[in-house]
Amino acid sequence: MSKSFTKVAVLALAASVVATPALAEGEWSGNVTLTSDYVFRGVTQTDGAPMVQGGFDFASDEFYIGTWASGVDFGDGTSTEIDVYAGWTPTVGVFDLDLGAIYYWYPDAPDDPSQNFVEVYAGAGTTLGEFVDVGASVAYSPDFYLETGDAFYWSASAGIPLGESFGLDASIGYSDFQDTGGDYTDYSVGLTTSLEGFDFDFRYIGTDIDGNDDTFVVSVSRAL
Repeated sequence: MSKSFTKVAVLALAASVVATPALAEGEWSGNVTLTSDYVFRGVTQTDGAPMVQGGFDFASDEFYIGTWASGVDFGDGTSTEIDVYAGWTPTVGVFDLDLGAIYYWYPDAPDDPSQNFVEVYAGAGTTLGEFVDVGASVAYSPDFYLETGDAFYWSASAGIPLGESFGLDASIGYSDFQDTGGDYTDYSVGLTTSLEGFDFDFRYIGTDIDGNDDTFVVSVSRAL
């Protein structure tokens, strides 16, 4: 699961985040990404700096499990994020579903308050007409980052192919903090393409948070 790519893809599940590539039964896969900025739900996790990321997934039938890691820079000594996740991807009628849970672990973060947290998520995607992919999802944490309590993340996205080599997608998300306030909206528009086994992502990302600058992120990824 490469959050730089998949969390802004059609299902826009978080992380992204939280959508897992479709794999054949019993298949292992891996990925590595170099990104100009690791942005999670519209907010940089690396203080605007480039970062290397990567992960591994295993899928069998409609189930998957995996892990993903990235460097981070929160200005408090925290340098690493490791995500562990599992989910179920049934198809119901014309909808492809993704139901699962993800644990965000920051092994070298300060202990109090804890930065580690868990989310459960549910998403659905389908194709309108012959080529317009749309999706919506929700993620819920009973005790979000820094022990801030109940939090939801709602998102929706759409994507279309541009010829045989390119794709265009857009997503919008809403972070809803039940206990602390500070809700905000994030959005992104991206152009994707592949060349010689590498996947390229060019993305404009913004939020309505005062003082949080919009950014343009370039990422290159390769499946292993």
